[in-house]
Amino acid sequence: MGKLDTSELSNWLWDAASQIRGPVEAAKYKDYILPLIFIKRLSDVFDDEMAKLTEQFGDEETTEEIVAEDHSYVRVYIPPEYRWTELKQKSTGIGEFLTDMVRALARENNRLEGVINTVDFNATTSGQRIISDDALKSLVDVLSKHRLGLEDVEPDIIGRAYEYLIRKFVEGSGQSAGEFYTPREVALLMARILNPEPGESCYDPTCGSAGLLIKCKLRFEEKFGKDYKEKPLQFFGQEIQPSTFAMAKMNAFIHDMHNTTIGLGDSMNRPKFLDEDTKLKKFDIVTANPMWNQNFKESVYENDTYGRFQFGFPPSNTADWGWVQHMSASLSENGRIAVVLDTGAVSRGSGNTGKNKERDIRKEYVEKDLIESVILMPENMFFNTSAPGIILIINQNKKHKKEVLLINASPLYKKGNPKNFLEEKHIKQIADLYLNWKEEDDISKAVEVKEIVKNDYNLSPSRYVSQSSGEEVLPLEDAVVLLQEAEEERVKADKELNKVLKELGF
Repeated sequence: MGKLDTSELSNWLWDAASQIRGPVEAAKYKDYILPLIFIKRLSDVFDDEMAKLTEQFGDEETTEEIVAEDHSYVRVYIPPEYRWTELKQKSTGIGEFLTDMVRALARENNRLEGVINTVDFNATTSGQRIISDDALKSLVDVLSKHRLGLEDVEPDIIGRAYEYLIRKFVEGSGQSAGEFYTPREVALLMARILNPEPGESCYDPTCGSAGLLIKCKLRFEEKFGKDYKEKPLQFFGQEIQPSTFAMAKMNAFIHDMHNTTIGLGDSMNRPKFLDEDTKLKKFDIVTANPMWNQNFKESVYENDTYGRFQFGFPPSNTADWGWVQHMSASLSENGRIAVVLDTGAVSRGSGNTGKNKERDIRKEYVEKDLIESVILMPENMFFNTSAPGIILIINQNKKHKKEVLLINASPLYKKGNPKNFLEEKHIKQIADLYLNWKEEDDISKAVEVKEIVKNDYNLSPSRYVSQSSGEEVLPLEDAVVLLQEAEEERVKADKELNKVLKELGF
């Protein structure tokens, strides 16, 4: 049998996932199927490595003794009693066996601790098993039909199939699932824009399932070849949700990303990557898609000990510019950022009289000439919203000083179900406009900073590059954010007024 291609592998793995779709809700069954596919890949690769070692050492018994003593001979060591062949023979007690199996793998391989041993395949709710042994047996039987070993499938192919499954899970999981998944084509576009170079470090403070970091690796390999080892990329990510953290670790492992460190925790409140206790580690590339319009109390910014929010505190009801400032503080001297944000992040507050927190932070970025480009995406592409979103690009080493390239890519998409998507030609077109600093009628325009200042720091591409003569309309969610911010300012003003009145004796 030849190597499985992406389509065959994806269909097969989705067929496997379908074995438990009934008893387990869509939002949860990824927690069972993804670790099991991961185990199948580890098992088949282990068998391949053991077969080669047996040729070297002469017989299976000697090989087993040597590898049991020194696990460094193999990528991952699997104890004899927990091999896939043992799992296949089980007809009862499968949930208990699988739970013991993942815990044994974590014990024997430090890199897998907290990665695959987070799921209890034998778990119950209201006295009933969440996933029955019969369903697990069907799942194991389907997965056993094909091998996922070194000669059976390339790492990128299984990685792509793995991401295909993640996307399918997101499609069936409702709005919140989009928090850990950026559409593949958007991630590919960001990787082309960032264009990693040898020896660079890449960081995602809200890494989800690690898709953005993986795309940087794939772009690097596209440029320099898969065998390039001289100055490899280094990858760093942090994820707040334990189950998604485990998914990110598995995803990076499957893509053979050896130089990857994923931290668990809240990057805004407890960043993991520090050079000293109060200094953030610096990276050459920052790529991220944080939750849009996230709520953080003002105390998060007031009590910061890392010097991140020097351009001002964002409104408590939208942390977009809080995340941007965290990323800026994590950037090396000549580093660059590509971050996906809510469309309103680049326009809210412009044209208002008086102070506006988001507009005032944008002002600092514009006047310090840090913003290189803003790309308006098509609508209905992201899984947690139908809003279009933008990609904001910050570059500490801009080639085109005092200019910002604004790209209105809103018409460049293929209609899909349930979501629209970018075709390869769209990805190449948008990346080419940015990388070669091209102006194209109705799509892109290089705008001088002084014109942006004149427009009160509005960075919305549709303000400068319009596909129609109609006025720019503020989306409902952006209007709500502005209303909430105005209410915050009113409450603050009332407190100040009451304080003054009290001092005057009223």
